Amino acid sequence: MEKTAIFSKEYAAQLDQADPIRSYRERFHLPIQPNGETYVYLCGNSLGLQPKSTEKYIQQELEDWKKWGVEGHFHAKNPWMPYHEFLTKKMARVVGAKPIEVVVMNTLSVNLHLLMVSFYRPTPERYKILIESDAFPSDKYAVKSQLKFHGYEADGLIELRPRSGEELLRQEDIDQLIDEQGDQIAMIMLGCPNYYTGQVFDMKHIAEKGHAKGCVVGFDLAHGAGNLKPQLHDSGIDFAAWCTYKYLNSGPGSVGGCFIHERHAHNLDLPRFAGWWGHNKDTRFNMRYDFDPIPGAEGWQLSNPPILSLAAILASLDIFDEVGMDALVAKSKKLTGYLEDLVHEIDDPRINIITPADPQERGCQLSLQVKDADKKLFDAISEKGVIADWREPDVIRIAPAPLYNSFSDVYRFARILREELVESKK
Repeated sequence: MEKTAIFSKEYAAQLDQADPIRSYRERFHLPIQPNGETYVYLCGNSLGLQPKSTEKYIQQELEDWKKWGVEGHFHAKNPWMPYHEFLTKKMARVVGAKPIEVVVMNTLSVNLHLLMVSFYRPTPERYKILIESDAFPSDKYAVKSQLKFHGYEADGLIELRPRSGEELLRQEDIDQLIDEQGDQIAMIMLGCPNYYTGQVFDMKHIAEKGHAKGCVVGFDLAHGAGNLKPQLHDSGIDFAAWCTYKYLNSGPGSVGGCFIHERHAHNLDLPRFAGWWGHNKDTRFNMRYDFDPIPGAEGWQLSNPPILSLAAILASLDIFDEVGMDALVAKSKKLTGYLEDLVHEIDDPRINIITPADPQERGCQLSLQVKDADKKLFDAISEKGVIADWREPDVIRIAPAPLYNSFSDVYRFARILREELVESKK
């Protein structure tokens, strides 16, 4: 086909027909517009869509609660006492970790603070924290409050900034900063991908550079879990945390996940905030024992988890386990590549893709920078049925999630975007 043919409903339909995992779209609830058409939902990087199976998974726990009361901890179809363990291996496969390295617990910012209790151990000589200048605000709040809690001022925060006139960080600049200031850096903590630009960092390389200078290295994978193949164990990073309500489709405010590398599994010298759910399972209910942490990530748990939230996560993880991350990432690259081609085909100087062009340096998100931070364009496409995401000061985030988005969704978005750009010139 000629190049211009990619901008057609027929071409998108051909791509959908060739998609080996296209049937999974039918297993999700797609939001419907008042006119009866589905929205063009490209906002899985904020909240993933609900699997149709979620209701059944949650209903099972409601029925068992009704039937058993407290005895559901032992006699429910899926007993509540070990319920979080039902998720561990599946979640570990999603993020490329060993089961001992993963636990599902709490929410993202809570987990980051708990992990920093253990891994941010500042000294007068080494107390600084390295983070992106445009990290997600909650991450900045968290690390700044940790600095303050330990008695250090704002100068303890080192912010990675792109070069003048650029939007992305260069690996050589990250390396240079670590080489120059690594002896003062207690912890490196970056978002992967960066929520604003969609840039993916080389976690293994950064871990090696950081560790060589004596730094602890952690990542916020809020936009990475279920989107990338982060291969956490092999990366060698010390810790990571993520939410499950974005690409992992577990529902608003659902419980998050943690990774703690296996080399820390039996290190009892690591300080932590302790709770009874992280205590030795054999003696947990004896109530008179000193804290005896479970080896691995489970030992960082505090309280027994919310079963209804875990049920929703399990419903989604079962789908991920069925499809596999290889198939998801393969489709993601094609889907995002098609989106990129269509935006280039529009060829309007008011739109600039700031996400890396290299598919290995991004996930399924493209960040479209709008000239003059003109939010009217975002408002206009929203009125036409696009559900996307505006991030201040000037970016529309578009995230075609491979589990439920189609090539036709991407085409519909691009058509609406082009129409609005043309209309705004009149």
